[in-house]
Amino acid sequence: MWPPLNLIGCWQMRIQLAWLLVLLAWSLVGAERKFDLADLSEGQTPPGFLSAVSGKGKPGDWKIVLDEVPSLLPPLSPQAVSHARRPVLGQLAQDATDDHYPLLVFEDEVFGDFTLTTRFKLVSGVAEQMAGLAFRIQDEKNYYYVRASGLGNTFYFFKFVKGELVGPIGSKVEISKGVWHEMSVECKGSQVTCSLDGKVIIPQLMQNTFAKGKIGFWTKSDSVSYFSDTRVVYTPIVPPAQTIAREVLKKYSRLLGLKLYVPGADPLTSRVVAAKEPGDVGQAGGSSELDVLSHGAVYYGKDKETVSVIMPVHDRNGEIVAALRVLMKSFPGQTEQNALERARPIVKDLEGRMTPLKSLLE
Repeated sequence: MWPPLNLIGCWQMRIQLAWLLVLLAWSLVGAERKFDLADLSEGQTPPGFLSAVSGKGKPGDWKIVLDEVPSLLPPLSPQAVSHARRPVLGQLAQDATDDHYPLLVFEDEVFGDFTLTTRFKLVSGVAEQMAGLAFRIQDEKNYYYVRASGLGNTFYFFKFVKGELVGPIGSKVEISKGVWHEMSVECKGSQVTCSLDGKVIIPQLMQNTFAKGKIGFWTKSDSVSYFSDTRVVYTPIVPPAQTIAREVLKKYSRLLGLKLYVPGADPLTSRVVAAKEPGDVGQAGGSSELDVLSHGAVYYGKDKETVSVIMPVHDRNGEIVAALRVLMKSFPGQTEQNALERARPIVKDLEGRMTPLKSLLE
């Protein structure tokens, strides 16, 4: 026997509430990325990173090395081995130039609000023994960083602005060489908090210079330093392009599909930067999308139940900045002409919301 209708409604409400709680919890926790080095070979540079340098000298020598690292988990017994030899990231160059700041920048994502944590070990250095985290990186001349110094026994926050070093802010604290420590930095809007070995050392700095940017590892001068167990918990940034697409989809709710393409890093490629299905973002476009972006061509396709149109999207200066593909339900008597007429208001709506291409993606 089926339960009474009012009980079914009650169950449905409970299920909906449960899903809302799950979604709320996810929004509060955010996304997490762990930088796993376990599958990398000794001497390899981690993929997805770019070696750069601030100040003088050449970029650092960032390679995978093997080292004994204490487990993050407590031992099962006093006799259990608490150290294991495994891959870690090392900065191995020993350029003793004073104004030499090697950077290893994670290129694949830009972060706004986040908590970035790493373990580090100061291995050697005559002029300096330092390790740090760089964050909200715009380029090698504009970013924040927090660093630990074994020779000076200091934990300081600095920033580079147009190549000029500003700081320090922090305090004296003992930092032993040859021992694994943990540092973390938390950014919430303009508020920055920096911790060492689980203790807040630099509380609630207000920094308005950079609102978002890339993250990376940092050292100074001839410091040889190791990093391990790096992770970042963050609130994903929604690019303006995706926000614009959502607004258009809300207005044109009967659209079966929408994809917005822009030129790729290679001039002969294109990629999706906004879509009805978020999982489509990042996909490569084909020759049709490239033709629309390069020459302003228009494409039309039809099957039994749907029609698709690809049209150029212009900015306020009349330049083509994107290609829009829309998928619509077909109807009896559907022609190319009336399909284009259906798509044009959507393109016009997008063009009214368009910003310069760089602003569209950041």
